[in-house]
Amino acid sequence: MTTFPDPDSSISLSPQEQPAMTQPSQTEERYAIITRDLVRTFDKKIAVNHLNLTVRAGEFFGFLGPNGAGKSTTIKMMVGLLRPSSGNVWVGDVNVWQDPLRARALMGVLPEYLNLYERLSGREFIIFSGHMYGLPEADIQRRAEELLRILDLVNDADKLIVDYSVGMRKKVALAAAIIHRPQVLFLDEPFEGIDPVSSRVIRDILHELTQRGTTIFFSSHIMEVVERLCTRIGIINQGTLVAEGSIQELRERASGSDKDASLEDIFLNVIGVRNENHNLSWLD
Repeated sequence: MTTFPDPDSSISLSPQEQPAMTQPSQTEERYAIITRDLVRTFDKKIAVNHLNLTVRAGEFFGFLGPNGAGKSTTIKMMVGLLRPSSGNVWVGDVNVWQDPLRARALMGVLPEYLNLYERLSGREFIIFSGHMYGLPEADIQRRAEELLRILDLVNDADKLIVDYSVGMRKKVALAAAIIHRPQVLFLDEPFEGIDPVSSRVIRDILHELTQRGTTIFFSSHIMEVVERLCTRIGIINQGTLVAEGSIQELRERASGSDKDASLEDIFLNVIGVRNENHNLSWLD
């Protein structure tokens, strides 16, 4: 088992002062992502409340929660975009906030709200990303062309990103996130704005990545996709992790005798949403 820093001591330390932690040896279970007592506050609001989470290497982990539950805030802290108020995050064996450049070299990130260089073409942006990750020139060119072809972006590869649709932006951002074959891939709503054909292609790519050892941390509101892709799921509500496990484990805990409950039913049960009448009175 992994030995973690003392939780009580980590709460009182700033992210810069936290003790380092090394990944367990190859003979022990390996973790790709670890959070310990992760907290983020905005003024007096607690957005993420002492989140303790472990994601095993090679997992396809789904991260669910209602709007405002703390999903995107958690992901931003994990990838080094938002500093925690307290607590720690490790990706692989690297503390994200102690060694951010080394940590980011291990990960690929597709955020919910894309901030792309709109005056680059799709091809230029993917190639630029390859250079940022330090890939050899020959690998960059070969991988960029293959990604453009598989993601059906060849005909638009030399258009400026400013002229891309939402779906095309998502696809070029995904290509940039995986060109270096990251150990851990963070995806926040990757299928939003994606057509069914491209959605199938992206699912196939993600499945192949996990087959090759990449760990995927995946947040989405599309329950059917999460249920189809993810091997394990965590559910966050009001900044607190309220459930974690495989779909079957969550089904047994949340749904009792209903062994065929859908992930949507499980999710609503876990966050405490009752089956109420939501009809508009003025439509009667």
